[in-house]
Amino acid sequence: MKFSRRAAMEILGAVALTPAAEVPLAAAQVPAPPKEGKDTPKLALSMGDGGGFGGGRGGAAANTPPDPLAGPRRIKQLGVDHVLGGGSGSPWTEQSLNAIMERFKAVDIAVGNLMINLSNDILYGKPGNKCDEDIEKVKLSIIAAGKVGLPVIEYNFYAHRAMEGYFEEIDTARGGSGWTGFDAELVQTADRQYQTRPEEKGMKFKDLAALPNEGAHNLEEMWSNIAYFLKAVVPAAEKANVRLALHPNDPPAPISRGSRQIMGSLAGWKKLIAIVDSPSNGITFDCGVTREMGEDPVEVCRYFGSRDRINHVHFRNVAVMKPYERYREVWIDEGLNNMFAVMKELVKNKYKYQIYPEHQRRLDYDAERGRIGGYPGGGGYAAIAYNVGYTRAMLQAAMS
Repeated sequence: MKFSRRAAMEILGAVALTPAAEVPLAAAQVPAPPKEGKDTPKLALSMGDGGGFGGGRGGAAANTPPDPLAGPRRIKQLGVDHVLGGGSGSPWTEQSLNAIMERFKAVDIAVGNLMINLSNDILYGKPGNKCDEDIEKVKLSIIAAGKVGLPVIEYNFYAHRAMEGYFEEIDTARGGSGWTGFDAELVQTADRQYQTRPEEKGMKFKDLAALPNEGAHNLEEMWSNIAYFLKAVVPAAEKANVRLALHPNDPPAPISRGSRQIMGSLAGWKKLIAIVDSPSNGITFDCGVTREMGEDPVEVCRYFGSRDRINHVHFRNVAVMKPYERYREVWIDEGLNNMFAVMKELVKNKYKYQIYPEHQRRLDYDAERGRIGGYPGGGGYAAIAYNVGYTRAMLQAAMS
């Protein structure tokens, strides 16, 4: 076939105008960064981290109905392909779980972890048949999770969560951004949130009394309650190929409204995985909480990771003034934790579930748009994007 000079010039011109993304590049001189895969850690965000900003924001018309895929798209745009969240209803069913998962499948995001809420009858071992009935609902939820391919179910076992000790720190945070502080000596004020009652104004967090719906509980009874729970549900989880991840006490105050905390110490974490010796009975490894307890996150990661008992990871940094009692949650690139060393330990131990770079800090940019987190000093989408970029760099470097 013969080409005229004019035809040749037209072809060359067309190539020159082809978008750069469509033109094959010469072979790279250095290897491309490693990618997340089936057997690697998976960077994940909470389902709500993409925001639910609705109409009227970002240039949308005020009467524009919220786009149900807007939040998932924002997560996907950060290069995050996995999310975590909370299940709905009790017990979970294949239908209820698929309804959650389909929304994210629409933008090619996988749901890898859902939080299940346990009733007070399970937590506090209340007399009667209600505890056993509620445990059966948890087992049915686990079976449904296995059928839809949900690999991890997370849960809490707080006697009381010590959130009344939180406050926002701004003056010392860089550029006037927001840190989340915790102080066992924090005095309750009229504008304190969470479960503080009016008559508790002026009291220190550590002196707050038990709430009527919770009561005060000692370690012996709480350990008895969780052992009963685990011996009932772990066999169902093993059969369903589902892993359970118990989140440590956060904040890890050893006493919270008169109750002792079973997951408020490293000894408690170790005791938990010994109750039922199974990969389905694991923990959420939170390197922030680990440091808040005065422990070394790398050593703790090695202990649980080498035993294949880390089923979920919270990846964040803190500065600690007094273990358990006074600390601040800071930006992920500051604080006491060597985050790269933690990531390398996860990779070394072949951890392959989700890593959540949580507790993003408050930025003016987010606050001006009404995008702030659920904690004092917490942030929104711009701040979580920062955490994602930092964590991905740590993961790629560790896998290299």
